Amino acid sequence: MTLAVIPAFNEATTVAEVVRKVRLLGIEAVVVDDGSTDDTSTRAAAAGATVLRLPVNIGVGGALRTGFRYAVMRGETRVVQVDADLQHGPDQIPLLLAAAETGHELVIGSRFSGSDYTVSGPRRWAMRLLARLVSRRIGVTLTDVTSGFRVVSEPLLTVFAEAYPAEYLGDTVEAVLVAHRHGARIIEIPVVMAPRAAGDPTPRLLAAGHYFRILLTLLVKPRRRLVK
Repeated sequence: MTLAVIPAFNEATTVAEVVRKVRLLGIEAVVVDDGSTDDTSTRAAAAGATVLRLPVNIGVGGALRTGFRYAVMRGETRVVQVDADLQHGPDQIPLLLAAAETGHELVIGSRFSGSDYTVSGPRRWAMRLLARLVSRRIGVTLTDVTSGFRVVSEPLLTVFAEAYPAEYLGDTVEAVLVAHRHGARIIEIPVVMAPRAAGDPTPRLLAAGHYFRILLTLLVKPRRRLVK
């Protein structure tokens, strides 16, 4: 069975619409409220989601790990990760699920493969370099290793539930490396993504620091595991 896990931090403006669109696909939605200070939880619940409310903000990686653990506890075999800010169109979920049915435990929706989605400046340069380095490491060509629009299937789901990278970019880049190390089959498919509709993005200087950390690790220590 498939469960949609939606991490959310102060996404009251958009979370209800995401939940409604997911449920229209016949998929149950679980919103992990990552310590929001607005009424994200209330609106998500009113739209029909199960809400797991964290008392403090622990970041998207920790929120996703909470959702994965909940899914495994319930006996679910597949999770689709969906952002709460409407960047990930729920109408694209069937494309990811179709790819998962071909035997891939990790399916990544790419903004850059067959899409006109653009990112400019140093961030785009860093994303391209990360994609090249990760692709070389795992032997699979990827264009969008920082995409959080994904499907995770068993047995990888249980792996992620037990030890999912929680640092910024760990929930995307390092998670791909963890999946590869555990023998998961990984595939990327093109999807259409919209610009962030609401919510607060990570501050540029902080995000730049995390990109530098990941790049440095991949460049300087290519043979060492990023996550134990």
